[in-house]
Amino acid sequence: MIYIILGKSATGKDTVFARLIDDKELNLERIVPYTTRPIRPGETDGEEYYFVDEAKLAEYIRKGKIIERRQYNTVHGIWNYFTVDDGRDVSQKQDFIMIGTLESFNKLKGYYGEDCVYPVYIETDDYERLRRAMDRESLQSVPSYEEVCRRYIADEQDFSENNILDAGIKKRYENIDIGECIAEIKRDILAGRN
Repeated sequence: MIYIILGKSATGKDTVFARLIDDKELNLERIVPYTTRPIRPGETDGEEYYFVDEAKLAEYIRKGKIIERRQYNTVHGIWNYFTVDDGRDVSQKQDFIMIGTLESFNKLKGYYGEDCVYPVYIETDDYERLRRAMDRESLQSVPSYEEVCRRYIADEQDFSENNILDAGIKKRYENIDIGECIAEIKRDILAGRN
């Protein structure tokens, strides 16, 4: 099973993901996505993403290795985010986890089958999301609040109620208290194994 952490920006996806990865009882293996965007301070290549250039992306496309790809026209130019088929067998006993979008969730369902992909949709109050995004952006060497606003508006469209329902997402995890949110997700993962 692949568990895909989904949600609008600044809902706590990275924190949820990190804590679930660190949980030895869950024993989840990380699927690291790829991106052509520049690495940010505090990120490590191969942890949050594999940071690659356009030539490497073109090579993966030529080899037919791209499972899904999203392209965003940011204030800094076009950034690609994508998942590469690295040959892993998701039907084995090992469970995997990754962070994605509704679009990547839908494409992974199409690629691996609906029974092999489970959405973990995280929600947070809009005010709190925007505050977190602004705080995070202020830590950048050259903050781009325009990009924060672009992402916020894009998320409202990408994660519209219709799109969430069309993706077949029935359960939502509310991130008011991060510990309670993670505990609920963990209970559901363990229950799904029985």
